[in-house]
Amino acid sequence: MPGSAASSKRPLVVRCGAFGDMVLITALIHELAQQFGCEVDVVTSGPWSAPLLRGQPGVGEILSVRSRKAPYWLSVDQQRVVRRLRARGPGPTWYCDGNDAARPLLTRAGVPDRFIVEVKDHPLLPGEHATQQWRRLAHIMPPALTTAPESASAAAVRAPASGCAPAFASGPAAGLADFAALAAPGGCCLEVSDAQRDDLERWLPTRLPSAPLIAIQAGNKRTMRRGLRRLAVNHKYWPNERWALVLRHLRARHPGHAIVLLGAVPEYGLNEELAALAGIARLYNVADDLPVTRLIALLARAEGLVTVDSGPAHAAAAVGCPQVVLFGNASTSLYRPWGTSGADVKVLTGRIDGEPSMLGIGPGEVAAAWDALRLRPTRASYPE
Repeated sequence: MPGSAASSKRPLVVRCGAFGDMVLITALIHELAQQFGCEVDVVTSGPWSAPLLRGQPGVGEILSVRSRKAPYWLSVDQQRVVRRLRARGPGPTWYCDGNDAARPLLTRAGVPDRFIVEVKDHPLLPGEHATQQWRRLAHIMPPALTTAPESASAAAVRAPASGCAPAFASGPAAGLADFAALAAPGGCCLEVSDAQRDDLERWLPTRLPSAPLIAIQAGNKRTMRRGLRRLAVNHKYWPNERWALVLRHLRARHPGHAIVLLGAVPEYGLNEELAALAGIARLYNVADDLPVTRLIALLARAEGLVTVDSGPAHAAAAVGCPQVVLFGNASTSLYRPWGTSGADVKVLTGRIDGEPSMLGIGPGEVAAAWDALRLRPTRASYPE
């Protein structure tokens, strides 16, 4: 019977998002971990989520599904997640997806609505950044923890046990004034493990010279969808010819640096096109061998990054990498890369025919923003 299992006192976050979304959700996870004094379990999807979150502060068990939309009876991973959630028992849950695709997992696992905080019920405040919204959401407790009379399972969740109980519980109908103290904090943070650093040190000599690093992220998931690179639906496309001009500028400004083209495996071909157009020395395409854990370690070492609005942009901010980021039609106030380290970020926007468009950004603007960027101190990319 739903709810018959012992209740879990550990918070649960459900977020099935793109790479950048999962970097941003770390703000909620960290805040909940502080609130409850214990790790936070996560239900997620995508091959990037588990490598990104595993070992991060405040992250507990990671339950991943390949597809939320596959029929349940055909989805072994959905069934596995539901079994684990049933064994875990209902507990305080933050459902952070904008759609209901993952909601049946909670229903099948017997997590009642009274245990769930839905992000859709708590819309953005004016000018609020995504990480500020997540931190604010962490201070909204599900009704099961705030209303009376309590069920036995809700009381069990509220009771301190194993150092895991909420510091305070404000109800879902709390006024905006209650969150005034949360207006300023924001940003996200990723930690690079010793294992990630060791992997990077072993890998670097096989692909790059010992030199300071500048990173470039030209592609995005839409860029590499067949036939969409130059279509209007891809709001993150920036012409190869402009990238080539920026690469030449970087080479002229930093003649001794290694310039590294980042990306996932499908972006390798795009990077090869950029390299051929730029025609500069010491330009390296590593998109064929850059798993998530290595990407984060590489961004933590790079002096700076030039990128489109992308997951790596958020990861770079989270590890303190200065960057110039090009935006299309996405909200810069909501999605500008923002890390708790305070690394310099130059956000560029453009317009075409009065509408926001990345195509309205010129290569000269990118070059000027880079020249004004406060880079990390120069250092070799790996020990000599």
